Amino acid sequence: MRAIRTLLIVAVVLAGLFVAADRAAVWYAEKEAADKIRSSQNMSGTPDVSIKGFPFLTQVAGKKLDEVEVSLGGGVTAGTGENTIRVTDFDATLHGVEIDSSFTSAVAERATGTAHISYADLSRIAGMGITVGYGGKDASGNGRVKVTGSLPLPMGQVTRSVFSSVTLVNGTTVRVHAEKVPDDLPGLEGLIRKKTDFERQITGLPKGVTLAKVNPTQGGIDIELGGTDVRLAG
Repeated sequence: MRAIRTLLIVAVVLAGLFVAADRAAVWYAEKEAADKIRSSQNMSGTPDVSIKGFPFLTQVAGKKLDEVEVSLGGGVTAGTGENTIRVTDFDATLHGVEIDSSFTSAVAERATGTAHISYADLSRIAGMGITVGYGGKDASGNGRVKVTGSLPLPMGQVTRSVFSSVTLVNGTTVRVHAEKVPDDLPGLEGLIRKKTDFERQITGLPKGVTLAKVNPTQGGIDIELGGTDVRLAG
């Protein structure tokens, strides 16, 4: 009995040491992964990385992580040049992350997530003199935005507002299109639409991540993310 008791105690101690070593390895890997993602994706801040599943060391031995969560509360800056836009509250869950032995390369089989664009940031890239805000819901219950722009005309500057739908193009571009243009200025629909209709490509997200769905809300544009073969590093 004493021998069995001693064996059980040793087994419990070894199990505890294994768990401690496993958790320490996870902590180190999460820190290293966050730094590599920040540098490889040129993010303005360091993301929070959480590696799921236990034991971690077994996943490392198989060079594949079951699930990794990446979030950046401060958001990422997407786009290039004057069309850069801040995508805030970036959260992504990566499934089936293939890694190499040196942790210099990481590619996820599949990714899902969410992000957010504020109306202030959307207005900034919409164009000179254009503001974008929440426009409530249309007859089908879909969210829409209210776009306001000004036109310089011979009789003076004219300001008009339109309700616009927000859709996606090719999984990379946000399109804002007026449902109807005010008809009190005959023949000027084209000029009004040049002010109120626009498209902006959202680039700079991790390679492989695409925009899956957009939903205008009172607080801004909520975005659902998706993607396959998402490269985080390497």
